[in-house]
Amino acid sequence: MNGDIELLRRLGGSLEHRVGEWAVRDLMIAGLLKVRSKTRGLILLKPNRAQREYSRRCSKRNIVLKARQLGITTYVAARYFVQTITQPGTVTVQVAHNQESAEEIFKIVHRFWENLPEGMKCGALVRSRASVRQIAFPQLDSEYRIATAADPNAGRGMTIHNLHCSEVARWPRDGAETLASLRAAVPEGGEIVLESTPNGTGGIFYEEWQKAGETGYTKHFFPWWFEESYRVRGGGKSGAGDDAGAGANIDGEIALVEGVGLDAEQIAWRRENWAQLRGLAPQEFAEDEVSCFRASGECVFDLDAIERGLAERGEPLESRQNGRLLVWFPAQAGKQYIVGVDPAGGGSEGDYACAQVIERRTGIQCAELCGHFPPRELTQKLIELGILYNDALLVVERNNHGYGVLAHLRAEECLNVYHEGGQDGWLTSAVSRPAMIENLAAVLATEPTLFRSARFLNECRTFVRQVDGSSGAMAGAHDDCVMAMAIALGARRAVAGQGARVFEVGSLPVR
Repeated sequence: MNGDIELLRRLGGSLEHRVGEWAVRDLMIAGLLKVRSKTRGLILLKPNRAQREYSRRCSKRNIVLKARQLGITTYVAARYFVQTITQPGTVTVQVAHNQESAEEIFKIVHRFWENLPEGMKCGALVRSRASVRQIAFPQLDSEYRIATAADPNAGRGMTIHNLHCSEVARWPRDGAETLASLRAAVPEGGEIVLESTPNGTGGIFYEEWQKAGETGYTKHFFPWWFEESYRVRGGGKSGAGDDAGAGANIDGEIALVEGVGLDAEQIAWRRENWAQLRGLAPQEFAEDEVSCFRASGECVFDLDAIERGLAERGEPLESRQNGRLLVWFPAQAGKQYIVGVDPAGGGSEGDYACAQVIERRTGIQCAELCGHFPPRELTQKLIELGILYNDALLVVERNNHGYGVLAHLRAEECLNVYHEGGQDGWLTSAVSRPAMIENLAAVLATEPTLFRSARFLNECRTFVRQVDGSSGAMAGAHDDCVMAMAIALGARRAVAGQGARVFEVGSLPVR
């Protein structure tokens, strides 16, 4: 047995060595590990195009954006399994977005072990413990674990040598805390893979992808045509653009044929899937690393309107407070303004406090304040913003943290505060919220150029219908800018027809 362990150790030290175009690790994967084929039989895992490309370019820190079912999760599991059984003392952790996916991943890993040669399973790779979450190899002092993103304590108290975070774009909203805990457990020489199909322009995966250049992560993008089976055999006899059906995009087809080299069978497959999936197709079967984030089949707002707004928004005239306050249109004499405010607790994590400034007559977005402000600091910034915009009407949501902001405004003798039902502030309730969102959606659909903030428009992309019929930010995303704008436009609608009296109840204190 000691000889077997020494052989595995020697293999573990040469995994990166290449024999021709193959790394030793991939030769071991292709020669030892079996997976279930699409025809349900067991076959050896011979790395496909996406898997080979990942193997060729990967580093110690990786982030993978991919189309569906390219085998990246299976390949990373195989890669880490080989490292776990050839490098004694290794701890490997794979983290799925939910329990069902975790169980499926662990079935893959169990299948690797179960189909090894009997001599290996009874010798150096005998298991002392095997459950739905863990395989332990006592002769090697190594273990392989599975966890879910729902556990905020995942990784605490551990040293993780190989970490794979799967479908990060679909992690729960508090997934950022889980990811931070896991990454803290990986030493400098350990390996990390953050992998996912896209899920809107928001959330931790989107943010990690955007800042990969700053954090030192190697970016891997794998479009759908990396999977050879994505084709209609014998189909697509006409060329790109010929006899295009409802699901076709002729310009897109021609660009893929000329730029990427897709053939007629691949174009035929694309037509079928785009016709079936419609707006979700660019997300599920990514073709580039920009448009794939933009699709959201459950989005409350008109995606085309969002794209028009983004295309025509223009850059802010001013950026203050390290980008927390953006100004597109300064106040003009004689004009009246509304400031919609969605307060938050002010901590460095969680929701942001946001204020949207709109011009009362047109509804155009003039400025946006967004940051982690505690109630007292937010109050001071709102007073300053109100003074800047001609004693603007401050419409502060009075739910939760809003009570503290309104109390501070009263202490400052700030009189130009919106009130309804005999109370200061705007009440967002189960009754008023749907109407607010519908009003915002209607304005955005008809006049998308009123909105200037990329931050706001990107939040609109990830504002979705939930299973229970409500609406809000998808997991991992924020909706503070959206709600502040909904409050501002809701107040604009509420005071319509009341003339300027609402704006003449008092003036903001002068600082």
